[in-house]
Amino acid sequence: MTAPDRDSPPEETGGEAADWGALSALPGNPLMWILILSELAVFGAFLIGFTGARIADPGGFADSQALLSRVDGGLNTLVLITSGWMAALAGRASHDGRQRACRGWLLAALALGAVFLAVKAVEYSGKAALGIGLETNTFFTLYYLITGFHALHVVLGMVILGIGIWRPARDTVETGTAFWHMVDLIWVLVYPVIYLVR
Repeated sequence: MTAPDRDSPPEETGGEAADWGALSALPGNPLMWILILSELAVFGAFLIGFTGARIADPGGFADSQALLSRVDGGLNTLVLITSGWMAALAGRASHDGRQRACRGWLLAALALGAVFLAVKAVEYSGKAALGIGLETNTFFTLYYLITGFHALHVVLGMVILGIGIWRPARDTVETGTAFWHMVDLIWVLVYPVIYLVR
């Protein structure tokens, strides 16, 4: 039986941890969970607003939605779900003290984040080629705002995963993967609401 690939012993935190109530029981830094809950609320408001606007103009939204690529959106859904799975494997490796494996899974998750952004860039450039922009109509204003804001979260998540690769302490990895799972979850909600539901 081979020993785990420990590059260095897991870091210990000294002193007593602050009491964050129920948040203290969650993995990672409790402040990240406050951010996650607030971001979920923001995206929830966006999607409710989008749904309300679609109810007000069902025909216009259906015509505009037909110009979206369900294949690109579906591909990006698979990419982020796979990336989230890799982030979960990184968290498990970190918990077991296998820092080399943890770094590898985080790097793979980060790379798929880059694939997501590349697919999104192709999608945006396709719309631009058709003369479709932020001010084309209400559908595309909301489409660009919601998906663009999500893409910014993907970029931020990649930075946070990069910090985990650089410093794979258990708390850092748990905090970063929690944020990344939020990014996954939001897209799983955004994709059907914007691309599929009529």
